[in-house]
This record gives sequence, structure tokens and C-alpha cells, in this order.
Amino acid sequence: MSNLKITQVKSQIGGKQNQRETLRTLGLKRINDVVVKEDRPEIRGMVNTVRHLVTCEEVD
Repeated sequence: MSNLKITQVKSQIGGKQNQRETLRTLGLKRINDVVVKEDRPEIRGMVNTVRHLVTCEEVD
């Protein structure tokens, strides 16, 4: 199963509450933070919620 490498590229300041909470749930705290998560529908949904703040790529 593949993994997703998620990188925060923009600040959460000025964002909606649910977007800030989603970033925190993903484990992202500041710009250029990187997390690797398992590629699951729940994670894909969270990435979709904050797609304008993060970049996402598949890794093995």
C-alpha cells in the first residue's frame, strides 16, 4: 500500500476553524512541515479540505 507525503506550504492564519483543525489532525503545525500518512480515504478527505494549504504526493 502506498503512502502520502503531505507538506504544508501556506499558513493557516486567517483560515476557517475546520481547516486549522484539519491541519492539526494531520500533524502539520507550521509551513514546510512534512508528514507521511497511509493512503486511505479519510486522509484523502482531510487533504482535500486543505488542498490550497498543502501539497501531496504519493511515495512508497
